[in-house]
Amino acid sequence: MEHLVGQKGQVVIAKEIRDRLGIGPGWRAIQRIVGDHVELSFVPPRHSRSLRGVLASKLRRRPVDLEAEEETAMEGEVSREWRVGEGDA
Repeated sequence: MEHLVGQKGQVVIAKEIRDRLGIGPGWRAIQRIVGDHVELSFVPPRHSRSLRGVLASKLRRRPVDLEAEEETAMEGEVSREWRVGEGDA
């Protein structure tokens, strides 16, 4: 791919290259001379979006309330012991 250097020294990075590398607005272009050519590296901008809830759709159920689970288990155990005790009398 060939592009002309503009009057201000700007060069267009082809859309195919930007798409393949995921380069978007706000990315930094690092320029380095390597031998007789220029090497470009791209650095994405700092992350500014919240990641809260990103995995929500992957969870099968909400986090367990351990105190409520323990209380329910204890009630079931007491009830079972009560029924077993009634059958012995």
